[in-house]
Amino acid sequence: MIEKVLQGRPSFYTWLAFLGGVIALGGTFYAYQLVVGLRATDLSRDVSWGFYIAQFTYMVGVAASAVMLVLPAYFHNYTKFKKMIILGEFLAVGACVVCMLFIFVDLGQPQRVLNVILHPSPQSVMFWDMVVLSGYLFLNILIGWVTLESERHQVPPPNWITGFIYLSIFWAFSIHTVTAFLYAGLPGRDYWLTAIMGARFLASAFCSGPALLLLLTFIVRRLTGFDPGQEAVRTLTKIVAYAMGINIFLFGLEMFTASYSGIPGLGAAKTAMFMGHDGQALWINKWMWASVVLAVVSFVLIAIPGTRDNEKLLPFTLVMLVIATWIDKGLGLIWGGFTPTPFDTFTPYAPNLVEIMVSLGVYAIGALIVSVLWKIALDVKKEAGTFYKPAA
Repeated sequence: MIEKVLQGRPSFYTWLAFLGGVIALGGTFYAYQLVVGLRATDLSRDVSWGFYIAQFTYMVGVAASAVMLVLPAYFHNYTKFKKMIILGEFLAVGACVVCMLFIFVDLGQPQRVLNVILHPSPQSVMFWDMVVLSGYLFLNILIGWVTLESERHQVPPPNWITGFIYLSIFWAFSIHTVTAFLYAGLPGRDYWLTAIMGARFLASAFCSGPALLLLLTFIVRRLTGFDPGQEAVRTLTKIVAYAMGINIFLFGLEMFTASYSGIPGLGAAKTAMFMGHDGQALWINKWMWASVVLAVVSFVLIAIPGTRDNEKLLPFTLVMLVIATWIDKGLGLIWGGFTPTPFDTFTPYAPNLVEIMVSLGVYAIGALIVSVLWKIALDVKKEAGTFYKPAA
């Protein structure tokens, strides 16, 4: 099936060339970072995790979101999702690779990543994060390729793959739960020290990931005519609505606990994120308020059946939802966790040009992987006759 990558329109190769250019640009900035070290970034002794780790966290959620298609299809025999499952699994493959690359670029000496493999430590949460992330990458590659090959030959998938499919469902929950433990296990960080961190991560993942998948599917439908099926789209949109509601509710619990308890350690980070520090506004304030507004507006629009089922309005609603959740995880999570420091000092941090350009390069690699895999999947569906008609 690899040969299908060589059978595309000129616009497809133009897109790949554009991604290649972004990758080259990001690689140039990373080469500079590799030479001078992490002092090329705005990281410091007090703020040791930054924009890279925040993007890693967000993309783990995108990877885990594939389970929102697999679970209904295989646990509840909801066949309407089976046409989109391969797209969700291949999106998870690209997201897993992006996650690993963000860890890689965050290391001042990237060869140190081998220490996790050469000297495994079951007491380390990072070790388990590597295990679940690499395992989930393997599962999605295996399941996606085997089921796609079966669809190409118009035969049922082999029985032995069913066990891996069910395993991937539980594995999807584990990758973001373990990621949450990386944060919640640090007692000196009040913003992260909460028992519902894992629940917040999963709720955010199960609304933002499917929303991103739907947006990409809409783009593919416009470009190629691929029809995922109206009922599948509406059902997945309902799942996004429920997950977003839970995500907002859990965030509200955190805000209430911080404000009502009056405990300084709980409230300091949240106050700085929304109101500034020592009477001075901070760059993060506008972003966090924008996240709140976009989250509320997108939830209202996606919760009301009339606006949720409006195909012209839905893409804009999903864009707002993705931006809102990305700001929460991609900016606020890291910034709030390191404010204030365990010594009650304030160390400002904002991603600089190097971090942003390297991150764009990493995202471009993920987009390239997903573009190639989706190209193969859609071509196979054309051969199998499941491209235009919704699956039964």
